[in-house]
Amino acid sequence: MSQKSERRGIRVDQSELLCTKGCGYYGNPAWQGFCSKCWREEYHHVRQKQIKEDWALAERLQREEEAAYASSQGAQSQPSLTPFSKFEEKKSNEKTRKVTTVKKFFSPSSRIGSKKAAPETAGKCVPSGRERHADTLLRDLREIFTPPWDLASPTEESHETKAPSPSISRQASIETDQVSRDFIDFLKSLHKPGREIHKQCRAFIETMATKEDHQSVEELSECVQDFYQNMSDRLLTHFKGSSERVERVMDQVEKYIMTRLYKNVFCPEITDDEKKDLAVQKRIRALHWVTIQMLCVPVDEEIPEVSDMVVKAITDIIEMDSKRVPRDKLACITKCSKDIFNAIKITRNEPASADDFLPTLIYIVLKANPPRLQSNIQYITRFCNPSRLMTGEDGYYFTNLCCAVAFIEKLDAQSLNLSPEDFERYMTGQASPRRQDPEGLSQVYQSLELLSGLGERQERVLDGARRLESDLIDWQDGVAREVQDILDKYPLEIRPPASAIDSDNVENDRLPPPLLPQVFAG
Repeated sequence: MSQKSERRGIRVDQSELLCTKGCGYYGNPAWQGFCSKCWREEYHHVRQKQIKEDWALAERLQREEEAAYASSQGAQSQPSLTPFSKFEEKKSNEKTRKVTTVKKFFSPSSRIGSKKAAPETAGKCVPSGRERHADTLLRDLREIFTPPWDLASPTEESHETKAPSPSISRQASIETDQVSRDFIDFLKSLHKPGREIHKQCRAFIETMATKEDHQSVEELSECVQDFYQNMSDRLLTHFKGSSERVERVMDQVEKYIMTRLYKNVFCPEITDDEKKDLAVQKRIRALHWVTIQMLCVPVDEEIPEVSDMVVKAITDIIEMDSKRVPRDKLACITKCSKDIFNAIKITRNEPASADDFLPTLIYIVLKANPPRLQSNIQYITRFCNPSRLMTGEDGYYFTNLCCAVAFIEKLDAQSLNLSPEDFERYMTGQASPRRQDPEGLSQVYQSLELLSGLGERQERVLDGARRLESDLIDWQDGVAREVQDILDKYPLEIRPPASAIDSDNVENDRLPPPLLPQVFAG
């Protein structure tokens, strides 16, 4: 009972996965707990507030410029200040024209007025450098606050240059060409709507190519999400509410657009996604000592089927980085999650619960250490079709993955039922926890302990053998010294051999010959 209360960090209530605004959809930590729809509403609310502040600033600047202009008119009567007064008048007029243009931009008829004024100003003189800078600024503001569908419409782009940007004209990869062919083949089945969809997608990609250099990734994400929403609304109207057909078309639209934009919007240099990736990888490497028992993971890897499922789950979560389309990355997360549920089901012989899923997902992420994990999560969050993240199993599994990463980043001693001292020692590598492994590994540990004892006995035997060898050498040297001492004390005398008994008898030649044996006949 106390163990569960101490491990509250691993258990996440399902209500915590939902949007904090209470709409019933799945939330996302990257959106401050909001779902895609509520986050967009909050984002637009903040943007409208900024527009009002800019409007108030424009009015204040206009009043100040009018007051400055009035004061400069009164000073024209002085001859000595005439050149300076004309300079001030010109400067005030230029600033007043800029402020008036900004106010016209925020008015509802700004676009129509700009189009009507274009022919009238065609015959006038070439604008100055400052005026061209102001026009560029206004065009950038218009792109920010105008829905991307309107920007992508042919009528809006008819007066703009048709030269393709370098990112569009560069040679596409084999995968991009294949996706383009598949997209065109799919749109052929839709006939006239298919041609319009392809036209709008191409125009949108060209528009996005002009924004990549001077807009943040959040603004690019907002443009893509607005395009998804406008395209979905039009398709719903065309297909008369058939959500299945709309979803099928939107999947192809997302695949086509994001494959073309992938290199420029995935982990861009202007963000800190790469820094977050390195921080997460370093954190996971530091947690390599976390055991399956510490996380209360209900998986028995000794079962071959369970071990295979764990390997598949790790492979699927790593494969996510090789995909380009957000929907394909989500599919990898979904496959990984289903493998986890199957592993739990085989281990327990019963369906897995949501409380068992999250700890196991954390364990899989720790074992896999997926490459560019944060970049993939941010990419899915920014550019995936929001309907997939708000509902369905894809949205549920993705939300759990975000919770698992957040848990890993904040994991502490209490979450693992450890003391702060032990947790710090494990994190710094000063010690390693004793693993509570199954019976097979316990036998391995016993064998290792037995081998350790045998090794000690072997060392003792070797020490005795070395001592015996030394004693034998000393004994041999001692014997040799004693023999030498005796030889030195009693030297050996070698005498000549003794002569024969009758060697001195000179009369040997007079002796008769020796008797010979004789044989007598009987």
